[in-house]
Amino acid sequence: MNIDDKKNKKLVLVDGSSYLFRAYHALPPLTNSKGMPTGAVYGVLNMLRRLMQDEKPDFVAVIFDTKAKNFRHQLYEAYKANRTVMPDELQVQIAPLHKAIRAMGLPLIAIEGYEADDIIGTLALHATNAKWRTVISTGDKDMAQLVNESVVLVNTMTSSVLDEKNVLAKFGVAPKQIVDYLTLVGDPVDNVPGIPKVGPKTAAKWLQEYETLDNLVNRAQEIKGKVGEYLRENLSTLPLSKQLVTIVCDVPLDVTIESLVAKQPEKSQLREVFEELELKSWLKELDKEGEGTAKSAETENKVIKQKSQYQCVTQTEVFLEWIDLLAKAAHFVIDTETTSLDPMQAELVGIALAINEGQAIYIPLAHDFPEEEQLSRDWVLNQLKPILENPAIGKIGQHLKYDMHIFARYDIYLTPVVQDTMLESYVYNSVATRHDMDSLAQKYLNVKTISYEEVAGKGAKQVTFDKVGIQAATEYAAEDADITLALHHCLYPKLEQESSLLKVYQEIELPLVPVLFQMEEYGVRVDADKLNTQSEQIAKELQALEEQATLLAGETFNLGSPKQLQTIFYEKLQLPILERTPTGAPSTAESVLQELSHDYELPKVILAHRTLSKLKSTYTDKLPLLINPNTSRIHTSYHQAVTATGRLSSSDPNLQNIPIRTQEGRKIRQAFIPAPGYDFIAADYSQIELRIMAHLSQDEGLLKAFCDGQDIHRFTAAEIFAVSLEEVTFEQRRGAKAINFGLIYGMSAFGLAKQLDIDRSAAAEYMEKYFQRYPGVKNYMDNIRKQAEQSGYVETLFGRRLYLPDIRAKNIGRKRAAERTAINAPMQGTAADIIKKAMIALHQRLGRQDEIKMLMQVHDELVFEVKQDCIEKAQEIIRDCMQHTVTLSVPLIVDVGVGQNWDEAH
Repeated sequence: MNIDDKKNKKLVLVDGSSYLFRAYHALPPLTNSKGMPTGAVYGVLNMLRRLMQDEKPDFVAVIFDTKAKNFRHQLYEAYKANRTVMPDELQVQIAPLHKAIRAMGLPLIAIEGYEADDIIGTLALHATNAKWRTVISTGDKDMAQLVNESVVLVNTMTSSVLDEKNVLAKFGVAPKQIVDYLTLVGDPVDNVPGIPKVGPKTAAKWLQEYETLDNLVNRAQEIKGKVGEYLRENLSTLPLSKQLVTIVCDVPLDVTIESLVAKQPEKSQLREVFEELELKSWLKELDKEGEGTAKSAETENKVIKQKSQYQCVTQTEVFLEWIDLLAKAAHFVIDTETTSLDPMQAELVGIALAINEGQAIYIPLAHDFPEEEQLSRDWVLNQLKPILENPAIGKIGQHLKYDMHIFARYDIYLTPVVQDTMLESYVYNSVATRHDMDSLAQKYLNVKTISYEEVAGKGAKQVTFDKVGIQAATEYAAEDADITLALHHCLYPKLEQESSLLKVYQEIELPLVPVLFQMEEYGVRVDADKLNTQSEQIAKELQALEEQATLLAGETFNLGSPKQLQTIFYEKLQLPILERTPTGAPSTAESVLQELSHDYELPKVILAHRTLSKLKSTYTDKLPLLINPNTSRIHTSYHQAVTATGRLSSSDPNLQNIPIRTQEGRKIRQAFIPAPGYDFIAADYSQIELRIMAHLSQDEGLLKAFCDGQDIHRFTAAEIFAVSLEEVTFEQRRGAKAINFGLIYGMSAFGLAKQLDIDRSAAAEYMEKYFQRYPGVKNYMDNIRKQAEQSGYVETLFGRRLYLPDIRAKNIGRKRAAERTAINAPMQGTAADIIKKAMIALHQRLGRQDEIKMLMQVHDELVFEVKQDCIEKAQEIIRDCMQHTVTLSVPLIVDVGVGQNWDEAH
């Protein structure tokens, strides 16, 4: 074939090393009957098969790194020194994988002295010179530097494409600037130095202004602040960093791009690999090769081009046709219908699937209608298992964590969770709407969906889904799948247009899903007897408080009735009316009772009664009822898409609201216990929001205090009251603490005066002195308010966005509340992002072993169940991950405790 005939041909270059590691970490630890690991081989081959089918390349090559050191190690001895040694269970899979790839007929290239990136860069350049199109399949961000008008990157796991436009959207710089961008940011994984404290945002901002690294270096004196100092101090490291991150495109090759043609598979070689690894489904494929090609085309036409929009699948033949379609799909929507909202108790009733918008199916499996034809649940799940566990086929869903639990009960582990529309909506705009499917369909698609009540009834008459008629179930469930796909097609492009939001979604929220799934699945033990004893004790205390209230009021009344309280307080006892309800009645809200309790005894008794009553009903009475009979543990549900700032919430039980400062709250924590032979480890970030304030404001005083390891409240007190650290009194430290924490929540002088029980002028003077000592904090607060009013939102350090609908409100009260949120949200949201990133890092480091289990997350605290002979090792791992997941201008400190219950460990 003449080379001119090959113009406009497509070359696909596969980053085999990237595939290898991603498949290894994405899949559960699969082995054959002899115990040989097989997961990485299975995952890589699956992705290659999918890629070849999707791209249909004219020329192709799979490129791997070698064991040998390369020229970068000669430039910099510490290059990649931070990388851990390849696990043995991955190392042993490389040889069979290479053998399988060659047997598939795919050219495989690995050259000592060079990395796979360099070989790929060289081949891509040759292809560009030949006017070919090149698709590089990789998950490596560094390769964005190779993108041009004829070269794109494809991420097989996420189905995302990086062309010139998307590189700019993702990184904030053009492909030709990526090398300079990577030089500035550095890479801790590869041990590339970079500039300290310079992250992606700063690097992109500089290159947007100065265009090139050379221009930036020549004008480095213009960069202000601490980050400018870091730049100037580290200019000498930049040439080396740039060499390390630059992909060389002149590797000497012993192949030409024209020779990279896929050959016919060597079936005997493939059979050897598949037999050795016991990949039975692929062995069957080899046996049936050549059969059913015509039938496959007929099936696709028959199933995908259905005239009816939604189809109920009850016949084996039709279901198998869909299995074929799913196996060929890049991704599909899956949704389960069950008997309960509690995933640990729910039974699977049916499954809905969608590949293309406007068409979906429902497979009824366990509806309580014996006369209706339904497929066997076990058989259907057995057919779906290889597809649902195939990392090369993407899954899309709405709140997929729930579906992961359902499938796990049937020994199916959904992977990968490629897209979740609930999380897409939440990251795109956390306050725009609720993030359930019905609300999203109404807001983004202008579609009113079939509600659950319409098919299952309301209130006491509502039935579980297995009692819903199959026809009604089909319309409801298939619509869910169809709408979910439409929502993904609507929401994901919105995230792609905002690179910082896309990064939060892809690097924080999606990777957190399997972490939370594993925590929920494992659960935590509680001592039911201890809780029952506490309930009895609280009941006695409540009785005593009721008797005390009766004496104070002079009559018996219902302490929980606002109407009776109004009568007693404001008519009989003539207490002052501080606030009124919207209807004009005197208020008995908690804030009012708090105010009245300073001067009157009865409101104080009512508050104590409310607190104890809530503890009893929410925890001591309820927790024993939540113990799962199969696991003897409670399994809380963590919610990612509830709080506006990014913090996790939980329910059944709500772990976030167990009080820690009261004796009763500590007793409840004492009922949380580890398994025999294990201890609890509780790890808590120390003053993380104040540390984030120091980082965001870059206030020199705060930075110095934290970097010197000072007691920040004592340090602040010494600054405000102009005394030495040793002379600071308890009251002065208490006042400084109130200011430190109050200001990050936007507290006014009035609020501070109220909290410290001092007059307003004294509180205003404290605040004025505070801002004199910490001018950076004042500047930050002023600037963030202005920025919020201009843009309508604020962001966390990692790009999570919080919109503030009232920031431009004419109502001054609403506007001030929005301003307070603008000050606090970046700190609270950044703290939430940090602990989420720490959880992801710990999950990846710990895997699914039994020695150290992450059990609970509560605000800035993580709780682990740890085998008693692993305590020291676990403390080291936990502290290391939590303190070094991110780098701030001040150190992150983690307090770690050990105990035989949660309270003891905290």
